[in-house]
Amino acid sequence: MLRANYWNTPRGIGIVIGMSEHTQHHDVLTDLNPKHRALRKMIPDVYRGFGEMSNAALTPGALDKATKELIALAIGVVAGCDGCIASHAQGAVRAGATKEQAAEAIGVTFLMHGGPATIYGARAYDAFCEFADAQASPASGSTD
Repeated sequence: MLRANYWNTPRGIGIVIGMSEHTQHHDVLTDLNPKHRALRKMIPDVYRGFGEMSNAALTPGALDKATKELIALAIGVVAGCDGCIASHAQGAVRAGATKEQAAEAIGVTFLMHGGPATIYGARAYDAFCEFADAQASPASGSTD
């Protein structure tokens, strides 16, 4: 869902059209899906290899899958990658991570990456909460 924000500027009225705060991170993934499909058709072996690496990296071992997804989420924060943040926030929720665990993992990014991590960290926590809240209330009509 799109929303518009209006405000007065020295040159007139400013307008920003944005995604609903309740589906913003779902929308990031939805927007990327056709782009990934198009690129996957061009380089299927690369995508297949990436998928295999992703599955291997996220398979539970000494660390459970939720912890691994939180590590990937934190790396997405440091990289400033909204698609990574949305994907791994969703993955962490699906793996059973809690909001408290997500917040603590994001907090470590502040230590390691400073000010920029506070911006993408806030985005990551919002993404995690969006997916966690959607999973807690499946009647909200979310599409994963």
